[in-house]
Amino acid sequence: MADGTPAVSRKDPRLLRVPLTVVSSLEAPPRATPMPLTLTPRTDPANGGPLAIDLLGITPDRLAGLSLDAVERRMVRADEQPAELGELFTVEGDLGDGVLECRGDFSRVHSLAAGMSLGQVRVVGPVGRHAAEGMTGGRLEVAGSAGDWLAAEMSGGEVHVAGSAGDNVAGARPGSREGMRGGLVIVAGDVGHMAGQRMRRGILAAGGGCGEASAFEMRAGTVVVAGRVGPRAGLGMARGSLVALADHPAIPATFHAGRAWLPPFIAVLLARLGRAGFWPAAAPPRRFQQWHGDVLAGGRGEILHPA
Repeated sequence: MADGTPAVSRKDPRLLRVPLTVVSSLEAPPRATPMPLTLTPRTDPANGGPLAIDLLGITPDRLAGLSLDAVERRMVRADEQPAELGELFTVEGDLGDGVLECRGDFSRVHSLAAGMSLGQVRVVGPVGRHAAEGMTGGRLEVAGSAGDWLAAEMSGGEVHVAGSAGDNVAGARPGSREGMRGGLVIVAGDVGHMAGQRMRRGILAAGGGCGEASAFEMRAGTVVVAGRVGPRAGLGMARGSLVALADHPAIPATFHAGRAWLPPFIAVLLARLGRAGFWPAAAPPRRFQQWHGDVLAGGRGEILHPA
């Protein structure tokens, strides 16, 4: 050029436009997933902690709306003595999503989710006795095993146990005429003695075996066992169904043989359990042998096993 400035060609790469990325300051950052209300044991019996803790009343529905400080001050019982929840557990998070999470060994912690009407309780480990006892709604999930009296006299909601469970699952408490009255209980492993005793309604499904006297004095409802069925099953059974998917249990003398067939409710039952995550290891039989009894209690109950 005349002033001595070098000419710039129209094809010069310095004239190419460089696109700019504009970040809006109004864009909201991604929301973090809220931490559920979490309980972690502070001590264990080996270092001076209590041998037994009863958490009756510590459920999402009863803690709803409370501050973290108020939750820590809730009274519970440890070795039959009153204690504040915060003395026994580290309490963190909030209950905004209706979830109570229990982390650690809760095998000495009893009555967890007992009487719960809504919400969800998750146990990342084992849990003690009377879990979900008298529960009317909501969901209890146990990643480990559960103690005796799981879901005793429960009337609604769902219980899922990834391990095994003790005696009297879905049964009646001492002196009570009726056990489980509704809802669904799934135990992936074995259940102990007297499973479903005096059960009135609902479904109890065990992915493993069961101990003695399952469905004892059963009033109604359904017990499904994918593994071995212990002796004296169905004694005193008035109504209801005990379904053995693989075993041929010993039939009490007070039952009489019915027909070998596939009852229509089996397909509905297994579909319901499948939706809830219960899948037996072996395919269910195409036909069942039906037994009617206990004739000493009216004879309207039934035991079904592969024909």
